[in-house]
Amino acid sequence: RVQLMESGGGSVQAGGSLKLSCETSVNLDRGYCAAWFRQAPGEEREEVVSIDPIGRTRYSDSVRGGRFIVSKNNARNVLYLQMSSLRPDDSGTYYCATAPGWDCRQKTFDDWGPGTQVTVSS
Repeated sequence: RVQLMESGGGSVQAGGSLKLSCETSVNLDRGYCAAWFRQAPGEEREEVVSIDPIGRTRYSDSVRGGRFIVSKNNARNVLYLQMSSLRPDDSGTYYCATAPGWDCRQKTFDDWGPGTQVTVSS
């Protein structure tokens, strides 16, 4: 079974930065899509960004423009999310997820980490 574990969440003030990490048990450059999702209390889970095995990325409109940057270390099978210029509405539980495949568009993700909490205060 695929194992995922997020870390790096915390509490920051608006305008601050955080870098999330997700250790995975899969080879991120060998046929696995990976993604970051977030969910605020009372809201639906939102896909923030996905990255395919060759590094192509797709960002949600809410973070597109450079505030969030996804990356991965294929040698270590670690997925990252660098978040900057954080806003209170970025608060929530952030999850990493993976699924087999090369095309991450409209992908149903099979495996999930337990999540890490991000709180941005104004």
